[in-house]
Amino acid sequence: MNSIPASCCIFCPPSSGWLNLVKRWFGELTNNGARQGVFPGVLDLNNAIQEYLDAWNEDPKPFVWTATVESILEKLSAAQIVIVMRYVSRS
Repeated sequence: MNSIPASCCIFCPPSSGWLNLVKRWFGELTNNGARQGVFPGVLDLNNAIQEYLDAWNEDPKPFVWTATVESILEKLSAAQIVIVMRYVSRS
């Protein structure tokens, strides 16, 4: 066991959680606003985005963080086991 390198978890700073929500929102925009059409020019794409924004703002739906600490720690533990097993199988 001493030959297995120590593993560590790297967590994002607490203040960066909003960035995940921004990324998720742009995914919504891409999937529901822009991917559905063909845009001959930049102005057409801008207009489609503006229409999507107007529709979104009429009935906005907030994004809610649903993961629990326990579920995140379970996934980290499972990932750590996989990493260790892969390292052991290479040795």
